[in-house]
Amino acid sequence: MRGGHVFVDESKKQDYLLVAAVIIPGELALARKTVRGLQKPGQRRLHMVKESPARQHTILSTLGTLGAQVTIYQAGAGYRTNIERRAACLERLVENIAEAGCARLMLESEQGEEERDRRLLYRETGRHGCRDSLAYDHATAAAEPLLAIPDAIAWAWARGGDARRRAEPLVDGVVRL
Repeated sequence: MRGGHVFVDESKKQDYLLVAAVIIPGELALARKTVRGLQKPGQRRLHMVKESPARQHTILSTLGTLGAQVTIYQAGAGYRTNIERRAACLERLVENIAEAGCARLMLESEQGEEERDRRLLYRETGRHGCRDSLAYDHATAAAEPLLAIPDAIAWAWARGGDARRRAEPLVDGVVRL
């Protein structure tokens, strides 16, 4: 998606999952409004693990209307640590979004990961020729509501069963590393 904005979150429940949701710039405002509309009064962010099953279903159904292009990067036992898994997923993600011409990458803030991510992203954006065209940053889900999209899909995919079945129509592809 040329010019797309990419929102990324992870799950470490079983295999390491890095979920990337791409939204085109013209749809960002409506998508943010829709996600904020899902928040209960006083709720700072959506977080699937804290929602009731009925709300989880509603959230996934509503997120499915946003038209995000979602890819799951899955790194399993071939890597020794979650640090290695995250790096492998981010490397492939940057390759993919560089090819797609995406303009912005927003990762959910993960304590202890930001500096490592910045070094990796600097290296990989240089390697893929998009250092000047791909902006990247970290944010909390409270500050960037669209981080709820990869959060919800990562939660559902890792949970499996009915939750995964409900998320499957939202996922365009799974990249196994």
